[in-house]
Amino acid sequence: MQFRTRAIHVGNAPCPQTGAVVRPIHLASTFVQPGAGKWGEFDYSRSGNPTRGALEATIANLEGGAGAMAFATGMAATTCAIAMLSSGDHVLAGSDIYGGTYRLLHHIASRAGVETSLADSTDLEAFAGALRPNTKLVWIESPGNPQMSITDIAACAEIAHKAGALLGVDNTFATPVLTRPIELGADIVMHSATKYLGGHSDVMGGVLVANSKKMYNDLYFVANATGGIMAPLEAFLCTRGLKTLELRVREQSRTAMQLAKWLAAHPKVSRVLYPGLATHPGHAIAGRQMDGAFGAMMSFEIAGTFDDAKKFAESTKLFQLAVSLGSVESLIEQPASMSHASYDAADREKHGITDGMIRLSVGLEALDDLRDDLEQAFSKK
Repeated sequence: MQFRTRAIHVGNAPCPQTGAVVRPIHLASTFVQPGAGKWGEFDYSRSGNPTRGALEATIANLEGGAGAMAFATGMAATTCAIAMLSSGDHVLAGSDIYGGTYRLLHHIASRAGVETSLADSTDLEAFAGALRPNTKLVWIESPGNPQMSITDIAACAEIAHKAGALLGVDNTFATPVLTRPIELGADIVMHSATKYLGGHSDVMGGVLVANSKKMYNDLYFVANATGGIMAPLEAFLCTRGLKTLELRVREQSRTAMQLAKWLAAHPKVSRVLYPGLATHPGHAIAGRQMDGAFGAMMSFEIAGTFDDAKKFAESTKLFQLAVSLGSVESLIEQPASMSHASYDAADREKHGITDGMIRLSVGLEALDDLRDDLEQAFSKK
């Protein structure tokens, strides 16, 4: 079956008791067992829940994985992956990553003795050179956040595996509609389900997808032990969001492509970072590993000071000033003061997160309306 058909039907069979097309939400925290020491399919909702299980079945199928786990947030999912490491292990992460991941690695995982270093994952030779004998996990994003860098996932998988490390990929921006990292050799795929998977700014969640049954079992052990799981209502909402995922992502990507071209020609824009543009350094790789579109996220830089960029971001009307992304409504933010404020100032400068950078999450509004909104904001700068 095609992607959009699987998104609707896999994990979503009609309720066997009532025939309801939409299965009920199972809010139960515990389940009656057939006997002492005899376990049914479900026993305690931290360990497994029918509503959450349906979501996990769908996303595992869409990503081509052996199994999936749903968490309360994207950071809870990332924390589960990091928690598989031991004191003395090293994480090599790409330099273009979400600020929350940076904070987790540098300020939380470090307390447990897990070392982290950042390197440019688009420079494969330099990235491989940043590996250490104790590197156990390589963590990348493609497209990256907020610079929209494109990393060759298959090449990074080869680099990681040659060094005896796992490859984890944050696939939040691309979604499985456009990129399926497990098909390219990744061991773990992470999503902030709060974003495109939910798609309506009304659910918090995260997902991990494993490439093998062993990897699934290893992650499940940590997830069950630490307990940061997704609740049933959120799982239901996320399942509903998945049913329109492909339609949303492809339409948002079409609008984003047109906006990127318009911004690239705008006299008040110094640089546009969008992999769909031929001028983007990762355009060719994106064309190979993204399925027919380049996503709905972009960043661009405007000339001027930190305050000029701040004023611009505060002047839009349809683009709402907010962190997060991937929803039906368009959002705008200034990474230096918002999503990536958790970066140390020196690291922001080192890794190209400039004061004049603006990040857009393109929603489902009409192209002309979004373009007009940005234009009126430029007029106020």
